Amino acid sequence: MKVKNEFEQVAILIEEAKNRAFQNVNEELVRLYFKVGNIVFDKVAAGTWGDNTVNELASFLQQKFSGFRGFTRRGLYRMKQFYEVYASDEFVLPLTEQIQAWYVRNNRNSNMSAMPTQTVKSSQMELKVSAVPTQINELKSQVVDSLLCKVTWSNHLEILSQTKSSEEKFFYLMHCINEKWSMRELRRQLSSGCFERTMMSDKKVPVTLAQFPQNLFKDPYIFEFLDLPDDYSEKDLEKALVLNLQKFILEIGKGYAYMGNQFRLQVGNKDYYTDLLFYHRDLQCLVLFELKIQEFEPEFLGKLNFYLEALDRDVKRSFEKNSIGILLCKGKDTEVVEYSLSRNISPALIAEYETRLIPKNILANKLHQLVEQLSIENIE
Repeated sequence: MKVKNEFEQVAILIEEAKNRAFQNVNEELVRLYFKVGNIVFDKVAAGTWGDNTVNELASFLQQKFSGFRGFTRRGLYRMKQFYEVYASDEFVLPLTEQIQAWYVRNNRNSNMSAMPTQTVKSSQMELKVSAVPTQINELKSQVVDSLLCKVTWSNHLEILSQTKSSEEKFFYLMHCINEKWSMRELRRQLSSGCFERTMMSDKKVPVTLAQFPQNLFKDPYIFEFLDLPDDYSEKDLEKALVLNLQKFILEIGKGYAYMGNQFRLQVGNKDYYTDLLFYHRDLQCLVLFELKIQEFEPEFLGKLNFYLEALDRDVKRSFEKNSIGILLCKGKDTEVVEYSLSRNISPALIAEYETRLIPKNILANKLHQLVEQLSIENIE
C-alpha cells in the first residue's frame, strides 16, 4: 500500500507537468495567432494584400509547415478577426477599469497604475474609460498576456462567433479562465445566455461590468439536463438535481461545495429539513437553495429566513459570513418580489428556473429592456 501511494505521488507530478506544458503551448499558440492576425490585418488594411495574397500565404505555410494545422485561408482570416477584435479601441476603451482590475488580480507583483478616466457610451451601458492614449498600448498588451493567452483557441473561436458586444466577450473570457470551461461547457453557457442571465440576476442595481467578478448568481437558472415528467413534484425536482449534481454545480457556478440535501436543522423540539445546502469557498458562507414548483409567494420568504437563522445560529462557524438563501421558483411577479424583499433583512435572492433552454435572443431583449429601464430611472 505504501509503495502504491508513492506511485500515485509520481503520477500526480506527471499530471501537473502535463497540464503546465499544455498551458504553455496554448499560450504560445494564441500569442502566435494574434501576431499573425496583426500582420494579415495590417497588410489587408493597407491594401498591399488582397484575397489572392492571403490564399498564397496559406499555401506557402501549409507546404513549409505540413504538420502545423490552422494556417488555411479560413484560419488566417480567423486570426485576422481575432487581432482586429481584441486590439481595437472599441474592445479596450469601454473595459479599461475592468481590464486593469483583472490584470492586477492575476499579476500580484504588478505596479500598473490606475489611469485617469472619462465617461463614454458603450453598446449597452455607460462606462468609465481611460483618457490617456499613451497607455492604451500597454493596456492592450495586458489583454493579450493575462486574458487571451489563458483561453484555448477553440474557445476563442466559439466566443468570436457567438458574441456581439465587448462586455459579453470579456465576460466569457473571464469565465473560461475562472471556471475552466471546456469547449462543450462554453457552448452550453453561450446557448443558455449565461451573460444575460447573470446581468439580470440583481435588478436593484445598475447593470455594470464592475459586477462581473462578484456577480455569482443568475436569473433564471437553466436545468435543461433534467428528465422530469410534466407533473413533477418538488421531491422529483430535488431528486433530479441531486442525481445531476455535477451539471447543477456547473450551472450555479464555481466555488460551491455540496453539503447535502434534506439537511437536518433542530429548533426547539422539532426537526426541519432544507432542500439543497452548499458552502461557497469564495463567499465563505453557507448557501441554501430552496425549491418551489410554483410561482413565488411572499410567505415563502418566512420559511427561508427561518432556515437561514437556524443555519447562522447552529451551523455557521465563527469565521464564516452570514448564510445566503436562494429561492428557486417556477415563476415570479417582479413587483411582488420587490415588495417582499423591501423589508427583508436576511440575504435572500428570488430566482426563476427553467427546465428547457430559453432562446438567447429572448434573454438579450430582456437585458436590453432592463438596461433601458434602469437608465430612465437613473435620469428621473
